[in-house]
Amino acid sequence: MEHHHHHHHHSAPAQSLNGIFILSIILNGLFVLIEAGVGLWQDSLSLLSDAGHNLSDVFSLVLVLIAFRLAKVQRNERFTYGYRKSTILISLLNAVILLVAVGAIVIESIHKFSEPTDVNGIAVSWTAGVGIVINGVTALLLMRGQKNDLNVRGAFLHMAADTLVSVGVVISGIVIAYTGWTIIDPIVSLVIAAVILFSTWELLSDSLRLAVDGIPDGVNLQEIEQLIAEDEHVKDTHHIHVWAISTTETALTAHVVVDDLASWPQISERLKHELSEHGISHATLEPETLDCHCHDREC
Repeated sequence: MEHHHHHHHHSAPAQSLNGIFILSIILNGLFVLIEAGVGLWQDSLSLLSDAGHNLSDVFSLVLVLIAFRLAKVQRNERFTYGYRKSTILISLLNAVILLVAVGAIVIESIHKFSEPTDVNGIAVSWTAGVGIVINGVTALLLMRGQKNDLNVRGAFLHMAADTLVSVGVVISGIVIAYTGWTIIDPIVSLVIAAVILFSTWELLSDSLRLAVDGIPDGVNLQEIEQLIAEDEHVKDTHHIHVWAISTTETALTAHVVVDDLASWPQISERLKHELSEHGISHATLEPETLDCHCHDREC
């Protein structure tokens, strides 16, 4: 999944993803109502916990739609990058919401172990079966876009995890129906919590790193330094900073020492093209001469 083009700007895919997200929100919203209704009717914790998680996913999908909208807001006097950074904050918020959901499921599961209740395994299985279809279709719709955007990747991971979770609920329903072993219900809920935690952890760590201006995943600083140094007119480079403007755009600033300032326009254009091929969509390069560099590295 990892490559050097994670953070290119893709406005056209974002446009097409709008429709996919709206359809996904409607489908998953309807399923949450059905699943929660059956979960309350049959007193099934695994269905209710899955419905709660699916509700957080619907909220996450809505937040991603908002992120797409905010990313398009033009720069102004107070926000020179527009609101692009908000896309990173939204991916961080989504990860936190999922961690809260995990905590709630674990607490309820522990309670269910001490006070088990009868569950209609067949009703649980049929409801979760519908979830496999809806979550699976949503994950497939998001599969292509998740390579280029942290928010879309987060939504894809959650939907893929939900599909696996629904498979687990179907299995627990069948086991309860044929064996009456209701303890499987909170066990499956704990497995659900573990799956959500596992799928959320990478999203949380990536979002936190980008929020504090860490280097985005898929961008290798040593490769970037080597790329700049390979140019025949470049003698040295320093003060390199790489950070994410949004979940799809990466910026770089660097001081570049060259042997001929007269050739700088051509050098700069060449370097920026090479950097864009390695995921740097916004590069600001400051030229320096050898003399200036020797006397004052900050010149």
